[in-house]
Parts: sequence; structure tokens; C-alpha cells
Amino acid sequence: MKKRVVLNLVFIVLFKCFSIGQGSAYCGPFTDKSPIVWNEEHNKTISGFEIIHPNGHCITLTNCTNIIIQNCKLGPSKHEGVSLVHCKNITIQNCTMDSVDSGVVADSCTGIVVINNDIRNVLGPLPRGQMVQFGRVYGAGNRICYNACENLEGQSHPEDVISLYRSNGTAEDPIQVIGNRIRGGGPSTSGGGIMTGDQGGSYIVVKDNILVDPGQYGITIASGNHITIQDNKIYGRQQPFSNVGLSAWNQYPTDCSTNTIRDNEVNFTNKDGKLNCFWNKGNCGEVTGWETNQYNPDLKEDILPAVITGKCKELNNRKTKNMN
Repeated sequence: MKKRVVLNLVFIVLFKCFSIGQGSAYCGPFTDKSPIVWNEEHNKTISGFEIIHPNGHCITLTNCTNIIIQNCKLGPSKHEGVSLVHCKNITIQNCTMDSVDSGVVADSCTGIVVINNDIRNVLGPLPRGQMVQFGRVYGAGNRICYNACENLEGQSHPEDVISLYRSNGTAEDPIQVIGNRIRGGGPSTSGGGIMTGDQGGSYIVVKDNILVDPGQYGITIASGNHITIQDNKIYGRQQPFSNVGLSAWNQYPTDCSTNTIRDNEVNFTNKDGKLNCFWNKGNCGEVTGWETNQYNPDLKEDILPAVITGKCKELNNRKTKNMN
């Protein structure tokens, strides 16, 4: 597992994601579209498309800036829904992705915003299997907020649902992972919910997320500094691969220090049927706020509603019933 670095609370107040709810509110219409591959395109919008690509990425952007991807339906795909390489200022919002090996993968990018999307059944396997992966993402303006991800047993093979690999925000504007709803993980024995500090990273805030049965772990820090994990709720039932709810453990030769993990609520059972909510390896120095995290026996599966993806369809069905 991996560890996290925690930020000063002032950053959470000043640079918060804003949203009216989790997941996508867009149900269509969609126009069929062949896969999009752009290189050095700028100041454009991709909107209202349905893209299926059995052999590649649905949308591939390389060296692009100021692109909005919105109101799209992506997948099935044996690769990513959205692949970003060396891009700047890309927003992915109100999209639905189903049966993709990963939802959004950003490599060596900055200004990446992934907000209010539905992702269902990420297929993996390792090294893919993420709702969102930030790899070497840097600078200000990076957000993973208010998305909904559901991985159904037997139909998915997620690794780390949200993965932050060698990614660094700034002291003034940390990477924000806020308000996401995640249900379902495994059978990977190494993957889980939210991974921070994978082979290093800094200036990251993980706040107000709710995770149910996220896999081997709930939220973890694997190394890095100035990472804050706060006010999250994690529930995990006993499964053959379940281990620990919340952890700090430096797994790399990189620095792990100046982190905060505070005021989280956890109810997590490991594969042996034993309660295992928290684990601090002790090799990240003093973790600020560690003693404030709480076991909450009242956390159950129902901390998430029955429907967390496809909510607009659910609302439309209710309206139809009311009209009949």
C-alpha cells in the first residue's frame, strides 16, 4: 500500500471544488462518433458524442491545450476512455464511461479537471484499472472531484480507483480529490480506493470522499509530503482480498513527511474477519491528526445510495412512473 502527504487546512478552504452533486447529470442525446485522436489542437470542445473503440482509446489528446470534453458517452473500450499526454488545461465533465480499462489517464500534464463524471466497471488489469490516474501531473488547477464510480463484482477488475503517481500540486493550489463516490473493488490484492504518493508526490488534498468496499485498502499514502487526507468515510466488508481502511506507509526511497490524516471515519474488516481500520507503519514521520481518526461501527453499505451512477436515468424513470 501507499501513503499520503497532508496539506494545511487553509488550502482546503481557499481552493475547493464546487459541484451541485456527484456523477454526471447528462443522459443524451449522443451522436455516434469514431475515436478522436488529436495532436497539438487548442481551444476546442468535444461534446455530445458516443464513442466505442474495442482496440484503443476513445479519445486521445497529445500536446493539446484548453480542451473541454463534456456530455459524452465513452466505451466499451479495451483501453482508456480519455488518454492525455503532455496536455494543459483539459476539463472532462458530465461524461459517462462504461467498460473501459481506465476512465481518464493523464501523463505529464497540468491543469487537468475531472469533475461530475460517471465511470462504471473499469476493467484493468494492472497497470490500468483506474477511474482516474494522474501520472506526473504537476502545478496548479488539477482536480478530481464529484465523480461517481461503481465496479460490479465479476464485471470489473479495478486496481487503484484513483491513483496519484509522482504528482505534485502547489502550496497555494494543491491537487484536489474531493467529493467522489466509489463503490466496489477487487479482486486485486494490491489495489484499492484512493492512492496518494505513489513513488512520491506532494501538495494533495483528499477530502469528503465516500468509499464502500473499495478493495484491498480504502485510502493510503505510499510516500510524499504535504498530503492531507481528511473527513472521508470508508466502509469495507470482509472479502478475500480486503486488508486495511486507512494507512500511512512509505514504500519507496522517496521522502515521506509533513503529512496530515485527520477526522476520517472508518469501518473496515480484513480478509480474516478482523476489524482493521487504521495502520501507520511509522516511516512517514509524525502524521498530523492521526489520533483524530475514528472507528465508526455505524458505517455500513448504506452510506452510499443504491444508485450512484446513471442517476439521470433513475430520475427519468421516476418521472415516467409519476406521470402514469
